[in-house]
Amino acid sequence: MGVSASQPFETLKVADPAPDSAKPATVTAPGAPTAPEEKPLFNNCWSCRVLSGSGMTGAGFYVYWVARKPMKMGYAPSPGNVIQMAFGISIACWGIVILADPKGKAYRVV
Repeated sequence: MGVSASQPFETLKVADPAPDSAKPATVTAPGAPTAPEEKPLFNNCWSCRVLSGSGMTGAGFYVYWVARKPMKMGYAPSPGNVIQMAFGISIACWGIVILADPKGKAYRVV
């Protein structure tokens, strides 16, 4: 499982500063972010949030329901069942947070 390169490696280009310039030399590499104002690569769209949030909420309720089934049949809850129930509730809460978007960073793509 090695890495093979079919193309030669790209060299980094260093800007040649003027001798009287007080600015340090900048390194420019392909694909490097140039400024913090640049948009993020993956934006959160409304449909993505609805799909992933409702999916995670449903998965959390399913995990909780499966852990709860033996207790409905009359068996005493084991520590594993309690941990599974807590894990299911946390997955469902994570899905609700994705749906709610409390910080408001997501936007609707038109």
